[in-house]
Amino acid sequence: MTNELRKYFDAERRAVGRARECVIASLSAWGITGEPAEDIGLCVSELAANAVAHGTRRGHGFLVCLYADGNSVRLEVHDSRDIAPDRRPRPREAAATDTAGRGLSLVDTLADAWGVHERFPYGKVVWSRFEI
Repeated sequence: MTNELRKYFDAERRAVGRARECVIASLSAWGITGEPAEDIGLCVSELAANAVAHGTRRGHGFLVCLYADGNSVRLEVHDSRDIAPDRRPRPREAAATDTAGRGLSLVDTLADAWGVHERFPYGKVVWSRFEI
């Protein structure tokens, strides 16, 4: 049996915390707690923050999808900005003095796999998968 969550959020800063709370509550209801839930919660925060800051067109929000079966959890954050060749989401090396720029590096470290693909009719999906 697969558990599923699909929740839309307006593109505003406070939506990042709401997305994390929603994901953590769903995981808990599905019996997924502890370190796996904490890692997934951190990743949704990073991906949602990126969607708010870089991924949404004016007047659009973002969609969080979460799928869990007995072996893994897949987290997706859908936004409305197309993948520009020169702005494809990727981890970067942040300097010690940088106050931002570590989000996808955290996702890369915590998730078992992650990636980006186009979304029809526009936008993109940044996904991550966690073995549990």
